[in-house]
Amino acid sequence: MKRILLLSDTHGVIDESILKYVRTADQIWHAGDIGSMDVVRELEKIAPLRAVYGNIDGWDIRASFPERLRFTEEGVDVLIKHIGGYPPRYDRSVIEEIYAAPPQLFISGHSHILKVMMDKPRKVMHFNPGAAGTYGFHKVRTMLRFTLEDSTIKDLEAIELGGRT
Repeated sequence: MKRILLLSDTHGVIDESILKYVRTADQIWHAGDIGSMDVVRELEKIAPLRAVYGNIDGWDIRASFPERLRFTEEGVDVLIKHIGGYPPRYDRSVIEEIYAAPPQLFISGHSHILKVMMDKPRKVMHFNPGAAGTYGFHKVRTMLRFTLEDSTIKDLEAIELGGRT
């Protein structure tokens, strides 16, 4: 069993409202637009980090993390890409892979909109945790928390961190 904290679009912001949830996670997954290696360092002090870079990330983050990441954790096949779209409007950079070899869980960021939905024809669960940072048009900072166990995604929780101020 693994407790996962999923965040995206921190844009260089890491504060106590995020860290209190990081401390309860077995792993942290970041879906891009990290914004600063300071965010990476703070997260990695607490739990293992899996991340992809986003469109605002500089060379240092791009050198440390891939553009897309596919792995299996607790029997769940996971694909993460910052700009990935959502069912059925996947980004062209992932659509072939999702149609040819659907992951069980597809994660993207970028939109700053928390979204959880199922691609029923392909049996792909899609998560976008919204934006945990303070930069952007979103009004409420959000993340997702869930558990992986025996090839199952369970105990999904949307976390609201408050406004962008």
